[in-house]
Amino acid sequence: MNSVAFYLLLLLISVATPPITTATTIGVTYSTPPSISTSAALSPDRIASQVVSMKIPAVRLLDSSPSMIRAFAYTNVSVFLSVPNPLVPLLASNRSLAMRWCYRHVLPFYPRTKITIISVGNDVVSYSPDVSPFLLRAMQNVHLSLADLRIYKISVSTTFSFFNVVPTAFPPSSAQFQEPTGEVIIRPILQFLERTNSSFLINLFPYNMYRSSFSIPIGFALFEEGPFNFRDDLTTGVRYRNLFDMMVDAVISSMAVMGHENLPVIVAETGWPSSGIDAGEVDATLLYSEMFLKALLAHLRSGGGTPLRKEGVAEVYVFELVEKEAKQGIRNWGLLHHNMTSKYSFEFSDGGGGKGGRFMEVLVGFFVEVVMLCLLM
Repeated sequence: MNSVAFYLLLLLISVATPPITTATTIGVTYSTPPSISTSAALSPDRIASQVVSMKIPAVRLLDSSPSMIRAFAYTNVSVFLSVPNPLVPLLASNRSLAMRWCYRHVLPFYPRTKITIISVGNDVVSYSPDVSPFLLRAMQNVHLSLADLRIYKISVSTTFSFFNVVPTAFPPSSAQFQEPTGEVIIRPILQFLERTNSSFLINLFPYNMYRSSFSIPIGFALFEEGPFNFRDDLTTGVRYRNLFDMMVDAVISSMAVMGHENLPVIVAETGWPSSGIDAGEVDATLLYSEMFLKALLAHLRSGGGTPLRKEGVAEVYVFELVEKEAKQGIRNWGLLHHNMTSKYSFEFSDGGGGKGGRFMEVLVGFFVEVVMLCLLM
């Protein structure tokens, strides 16, 4: 009987040990509202508690205030920091200022706060084109400052916007970075990311791509199965079932043209607005927003990746945790209203593995009982 129990134990181990996967980390972005006139300001501790209660494993802090960084100490939530665009030229021109920024935003909190990545600037090419030439030097100075502080596990990168660096998304196999930005700005940054084992960061919104092209069906943008909800890349023979994967692969192809196809990709912002700037944005609705988010989370958790990147993107950050106070002229993207109540009927967390996870728990429990009975006989 002991031999039977031994073999059953081996079987149990083989069943209970999960396969090695590269599951995408799914986080959210948060930026402090400039002011909220109808309610009290949200404290950093309340924001951190909300993220933990929603079982969100990662957060991107667009403001990176020290009080907010401190609030995530001992939470095990991965924190993605951002350096504001106006600081980029200063950090590039003065190494001591880069060190000072690290002293203020990293050293007092790390590793109690699980800081994993720093983005030097956000979509600088679009919002501050005159700052773009300073990006690489600023990134280098922040990286060297971290090394001087003997901090080696925080990667340094910068964030680009898909629409401003990838002019043509289809077919993905033919995509290239916009010139001259690609050759002058992006290529040396890709080389830096390769040397420092960092990731390429991209803001990627299927909603914007859908609005820019009448030929894209709404179902293709919302991950819906349907007879017309696909696009074929005739060069590679790949069929795309959703717009998100198509855009990710366009980024990967653009990196491949420059010889860096294996760099990890992090989607620093994505989402679907629940309301638009004006009445013309008829597809910016709560219904479509919920459909997109539910389908996106399910797609990322499936582990299927994209046609050109089987392991998928490393991390995806949903824009955003809390929407700004409702007013005319802005899009609303938040998972939560500004009073911290939920906008949607679904849960952001997967509840611990879904049906497959619960089935595995039952199966493992059954094998444990069988093994114990065999050992007692």
